[in-house]
Amino acid sequence: MRHFLAITLCFAATSLLADHELDNQDLSNGQSLYAEHCAACHGANLEGQSDWRTPDENGVLPAPPHDETGHTWHHDNQLLFEYTKLGGEAALAARGVTGFASGMPGFGETLTDQEIWDILAYIRSTWPERVQDIQAARNSPHE
Repeated sequence: MRHFLAITLCFAATSLLADHELDNQDLSNGQSLYAEHCAACHGANLEGQSDWRTPDENGVLPAPPHDETGHTWHHDNQLLFEYTKLGGEAALAARGVTGFASGMPGFGETLTDQEIWDILAYIRSTWPERVQDIQAARNSPHE
């Protein structure tokens, strides 16, 4: 019984801490910053560009939706942060993925780290709870 309790507490702690970077962020600021820096490509309603799964003539995919119909929630918080800060190609190259043509520019010179976290938290806040839970499970617990 004691062993079961320890395992249960470990799982509970993991799920509680897995979202740590996106917890307690300024969602209003994130929404404003999203409108200013992201909506032109990803849509005012997070809907993305049309045919976002089909590469253009240069092999670059259009901007995907950030709502629950897209794949943003398939990624962990740190990758989303790096993708936003460094840009798509640089973020993937840092993880060993090369040769991927990304149209996502880096915003590290435009936005502070805190502003990026606010935007990501705002995006997450628009997803249904079920999708938020799935995405939260993709994150490592905070240590």
